[in-house]
Amino acid sequence: MKAHVSSILLGVRDLDRAKQFYTEGLGWKVKDDYGVSVFFESDGGSLVGFYGREGLAGQVGTSPEGSGFSGMALTYVVRSEARVDEIIAEAEKAGATILKPAGALPWGGYGGSFADPDGYIWSLGYSAQGTDQPYAE
Repeated sequence: MKAHVSSILLGVRDLDRAKQFYTEGLGWKVKDDYGVSVFFESDGGSLVGFYGREGLAGQVGTSPEGSGFSGMALTYVVRSEARVDEIIAEAEKAGATILKPAGALPWGGYGGSFADPDGYIWSLGYSAQGTDQPYAE
């Protein structure tokens, strides 16, 4: 198996609310909307989509219940501290919960994190030290 993610599917409790958060709040563009799932334009990265939480849990053979930290964070690397600040502000305005306000990180970078309305954690970061980072934009 290669170190590659073909798509990221997030199980959400309210598909309309999730779609509104990402489209109206963060500016994502819908690629395909199938009613039970929605996929977004990938801009060259992994395809990201949402599926009803119960339906996705059934599809992969697990319980839809869950709480607390899942042990996973989605990382979004940008090219400036200012862009980190902008995205954190956009997310908060759209209804995200700011988990860690943007600021200096212990390893020398700059970043912050937020949780979307379903609790999925996004970690934003910037580092002047790296030159071959997987930039999201």
